[in-house]
Amino acid sequence: MSSDTAATQAKHRRQTRLGLIAAFAVVYLVWGSTYLAIRIGVETLPPAVLAGLRFVIAGSVLSAIGLARGGRLPRGRDWLTLGVLALGLVVIGNGVVTWAEQWVPSGETAFIVSSSALFTPLFGSFGPRGDRLTRLTLLGLALGFLGTGLMLLSRAHGHHGPLGPALALLGAACSWSAAAMYARSVGIHTAPLLFSGLEMLAGGLVLSFVAIGTGAFARAHWNASGIGALAYLTIFGSALTYTTYNWLIHRARPAQLGTIAYVNPAIALFLGWAVLGEILPPIALWGIGIMLIGVILAGLRRRGHPPRAPLTKTGTGA
Repeated sequence: MSSDTAATQAKHRRQTRLGLIAAFAVVYLVWGSTYLAIRIGVETLPPAVLAGLRFVIAGSVLSAIGLARGGRLPRGRDWLTLGVLALGLVVIGNGVVTWAEQWVPSGETAFIVSSSALFTPLFGSFGPRGDRLTRLTLLGLALGFLGTGLMLLSRAHGHHGPLGPALALLGAACSWSAAAMYARSVGIHTAPLLFSGLEMLAGGLVLSFVAIGTGAFARAHWNASGIGALAYLTIFGSALTYTTYNWLIHRARPAQLGTIAYVNPAIALFLGWAVLGEILPPIALWGIGIMLIGVILAGLRRRGHPPRAPLTKTGTGA
């Protein structure tokens, strides 16, 4: 190997490493901050308006880019898969999160939503491509759900806020994982960028119709904070971060991608405290700590055991 070739390879490795660092920084910081942006946005914009417009705009842009790159529209069963993901990930998975943040602090929301990392191994154990649950995974699931229960316990008697929205968040996390694992079991044959754009567009249209039907647009107050939150969620939280994560899927190790499940909620918790002064009761903090241990254990794999193939937009970003 010549010195020029070695130098070129070293330069390429250095650029790749720097690219990975930059991409993870975007995913960590932006997805971790989406919960704060939603919390700010729902103060002036009804949840269906905020979520609906966000995904209609982002979905339209990504779909247009996907078509411009030569992507073909879904065919056959891919339309059904797209509908399931639009409903499970966008309408329920993100729409319910946006609605619940009217009552649940952004940091707490992020950690409840991260329970999707616990539901995923459960749903992922079914079907022809299912992964068998190991003892370590089962231990992680038990600890994770115990921690989640402690977080919800702080609301059981209404001392820390209503229990209903927190339970709805748990349902949203379950819906997210179920939809993702369904799509994994049947497979997707459409270009990922175009498919995700259409998924966001379809889900955003449903949420927008809900907003129209409930008169939410008439109740919207279009001030600087609401418009800023919508713009941030659309440009950074949806379009930019998805394309960045899609790049990471093909270059980062599965263990590296798994860090998103607990780094993002930690960033959300810090931002909620630093910007909005959100403070959680001790029992909720204990629950968060136990759940994090469970999520990490549930995400570990035996040596030689293949990890789940990443799907479209995954991780814990709202």
